[in-house]
Amino acid sequence: MELELIVQNKQDAIQAEKLGADRLELVTAIQEGGLTPSFGTMKSVIESVNIPVQVMIRPHSNHFFYKEEEFAVICEDIKALRSLQCNRIVFGALNEDRTINEQMLAKLIELFPNLDITFHRAFDEAMSLDEGYQTLVNYQRNVKRILTSGGKANCEAGKEQLAKLVTSSQRLQGPVIMPGSGLTPDNIAEIIQTTKAEQYHFGKAVRQGNSFANAISAQAVDKVLSVLK
Repeated sequence: MELELIVQNKQDAIQAEKLGADRLELVTAIQEGGLTPSFGTMKSVIESVNIPVQVMIRPHSNHFFYKEEEFAVICEDIKALRSLQCNRIVFGALNEDRTINEQMLAKLIELFPNLDITFHRAFDEAMSLDEGYQTLVNYQRNVKRILTSGGKANCEAGKEQLAKLVTSSQRLQGPVIMPGSGLTPDNIAEIIQTTKAEQYHFGKAVRQGNSFANAISAQAVDKVLSVLK
């Protein structure tokens, strides 16, 4: 099973790799749910580690509906990222009726055909998670995984829906379901047992004092890895 950790800077990234993370999600403004990091931050992190780095591409935290001018900003950020020989992004967009914004997703893939996309928790705000998943199956060449809490506030509350999504993922051989939000070293074993997922996403629960203001806790990561591995 794979462990993905949220990081905010070079120091976080180096520590996360050293502690055994399989992949990183790089964000800024984590208190707003994560926004696009600066070019300098992208560069310093990508150049400091050997494991994959998925970079958040999200221009604002107001909602997941993006206008044309915001889509233009998204594209410029991806161009900047690709100049660093990185094609891995964390992205999600919805229509105002809370269906997946297929038009925007398809356009993004047309412009950047080699993208490796994690569709983020915009997915949890979709009108129907089952329909949303069926839509994303059509883009599985690029949408490799979906970060989700099963449509609930956290994975504990959404674990039954997560289990159904994992089953759909295996049956359809579509994007991998990656539980995230509310995972802790103490509940991960139960979440694994219920969902049978193969990838897990951790944030502040593996930080000292459960705060992104503090460093990653080696003890907490070790406890998670002892369950995952």
